[in-house]
Amino acid sequence: MTGPLRVAYFGSPAFAVPVLDAIRARFPVVLVVAQPDKPVGRGLKLTPPPVAAHAQALGLPLAQPKKLRSNAEFEATLRDSDAAVAVTCAYGKILPASLLAVPRYGFLNTHTSLLPAYRGAAPIQWALINGETVTGTTIMQTDPGMDTGPVLLQEPLPIEPAWTSVELADALATQAARLIVAALERVDTLTPTPQDGALATHAPMLVKEDGFVRWADSAAQIVNRYRGVAAWPQTTAFLNGARLKLKALTAAEGHGQPGEVLRVDETGMTVAAGAGAVRIGAVQPEARKAQPAQAWAHAAGVAPGTRLDVWEPPVS
Repeated sequence: MTGPLRVAYFGSPAFAVPVLDAIRARFPVVLVVAQPDKPVGRGLKLTPPPVAAHAQALGLPLAQPKKLRSNAEFEATLRDSDAAVAVTCAYGKILPASLLAVPRYGFLNTHTSLLPAYRGAAPIQWALINGETVTGTTIMQTDPGMDTGPVLLQEPLPIEPAWTSVELADALATQAARLIVAALERVDTLTPTPQDGALATHAPMLVKEDGFVRWADSAAQIVNRYRGVAAWPQTTAFLNGARLKLKALTAAEGHGQPGEVLRVDETGMTVAAGAGAVRIGAVQPEARKAQPAQAWAHAAGVAPGTRLDVWEPPVS
């Protein structure tokens, strides 16, 4: 390889911004590609994704194609950038084979799991929901499949017990930024290692129902789900059909019928799970602000013996 490595960067959410900055500090970024602007908020104001806004602020060349497949104009844009390699980080679209072939070194993807574990859109969230204690970052050579390409670099990351998806994403963004720079520095000497597809697990995109509390689960499972959905869709419970957002969940001692309120005191509201109990620090009723669980319970007439609705996922 002669001359500086020219990089095209594909990313969209805030998670991908520090990874872009780390690459910029070491290599020329000749093109940034992000998802199109989307309506945001009650006013539905058209808003660029964080990576696009950051690229604009830095004066970097930016493209936001609505589609990639059969898009000759965008393919020409990538080719004209003369990028030797492209990097994807939470970009959010499957890349067609024709595009993968444009840069000399192809596409490298930063994936926030130890592949082949947790292939898919939400590896951070599902690792927490499933109670994993270690995850990590994989730098892989992108192929047309869903996170199926060969591994170039991989590094584990222990998960702190108190971390939610917010803190874990921050830690993984820092790790991914460092690891992708290391991969780019060695791009012409790294040896690809094929994944063992038989060991693959999947991390599908979250839906709102993934945040619903399953009181029949153990306390540990309920807390792990809370940690995994902390950024979105957050933790939701129901009382007489009314939705409640629950915050600051921790495992506690106690037993009773799943969903039964056991205690209400200055530490919060303790609710029985399928095994053990969960202490809730704050409650946010619909269209209202969050408040300490004790204050909410007193105002709502919730006392020991009250039972929150038991929601169970439909049988598929």
